[in-house]
Amino acid sequence: MILSSANRTSAEKVAAEKTTRRPFVYTQISSILSVIAGSMVFMAFPWLAIQLTGSATSAGILVSVTAIPGLLLAPVMGSIIDKIGRRITGIWIEILTGVVTLLIPLVANTWVMTLPMLILLGTIRSTVGSGSGTARKSFVPDVARIANIPLERANSIQEAVFASGFAIGPAVAAFCIGWMGIYNTFYVVAGVCILSGLFMIPIKAHEHKEDHEEEKNLFKFALEGFTILFKTPSVFIMLAGVMTLAMIYLPTEMIVLPAYFNSTDNPQGLGLLLSGMAGASVIGALSFERLARKFQYSTIFRIALLGIAGCMIPMSFLPPYVVMILFGFVLGAVWGPMMPLLNTVIQRKIPPSKRGRVFSLEMVIWSGGPMISMIFAGVAVDSFGVQPVYMFLAAVVTVAAMLITFSKYMKEINTADFEA
Repeated sequence: MILSSANRTSAEKVAAEKTTRRPFVYTQISSILSVIAGSMVFMAFPWLAIQLTGSATSAGILVSVTAIPGLLLAPVMGSIIDKIGRRITGIWIEILTGVVTLLIPLVANTWVMTLPMLILLGTIRSTVGSGSGTARKSFVPDVARIANIPLERANSIQEAVFASGFAIGPAVAAFCIGWMGIYNTFYVVAGVCILSGLFMIPIKAHEHKEDHEEEKNLFKFALEGFTILFKTPSVFIMLAGVMTLAMIYLPTEMIVLPAYFNSTDNPQGLGLLLSGMAGASVIGALSFERLARKFQYSTIFRIALLGIAGCMIPMSFLPPYVVMILFGFVLGAVWGPMMPLLNTVIQRKIPPSKRGRVFSLEMVIWSGGPMISMIFAGVAVDSFGVQPVYMFLAAVVTVAAMLITFSKYMKEINTADFEA
């Protein structure tokens, strides 16, 4: 293993840290609150767009356009995170995101909400809110070190918390929409975002920073993220798998399934399905540490990709709801280990002071992939119907998963180059 270099001051600060789990716990509380808010928007935005227009295409346009800021700003946000600090960046992003979210119900109560206005407000929210997840992922090794928690376990907990938040969010959104209406739901989202930022304030942990990094500008910082990614094939191939899921799988959750359940006026059915899938991913994420003891990382990655594809195929036939829930649960379970695995590989293969920029490129994929595919998915659903589009996407995910799992770079995932 090649150990990362650290200056004497950093080493002394790390050595002086007392073992305590409080920073790690606070980080996870902040994380779950942030994800609950984000997953509520994940359901509420497309639902509101379809409610306003009656068209799945409008939901695709909304998701795609509002993803543009995240795509453009992610490399810069990675630079800010590495330059200014993970904790400070996470605090301000969450609080500002909450404040901007308040504009949605305020505008709806003052004027008439239209799709262009919703797109504008969603774009502002996306601009302000990009980077909070990246900051927390980059912060995990720092708070895990203080807590004396192995990296695999820390990432399992981190992603289980993420999945738990994603399981809770749609259910809360469905309840709020049915109880207080779609616009008042955004008041809840705003409050949860602000609370997430507040939980990061009392955290104290030394963040690793290499010598002379402060002398580089943000543009040069951002370019270094791309450079190191292309020089690390194992990370690149894993991000290719994430790109596949972002571009091809995510439209099924954000366009295809909302259109299907909206046509039957069943928000609770959609919320329960998404929450069930996310809940199962919690189990999968928590199993990562145990799986890592028994299997190579490359094996876990292959099982995840092929398992997702294998579950999408029967779900694309739109079977009875009980059957759909069953396969959705299995899909969530095999999805679960993928993200803690990706986090661990990045933290083991990328130098500590550059992780924010590489994690930000992951966010580029999650933002840019849907931006490219969501509009096409919405148009396809309006033109051909839910089932044909769902079956096509399932087939493409299956082919892509098979190609990625047979890459010659898969074996490099199993080795570590840097100490977390």
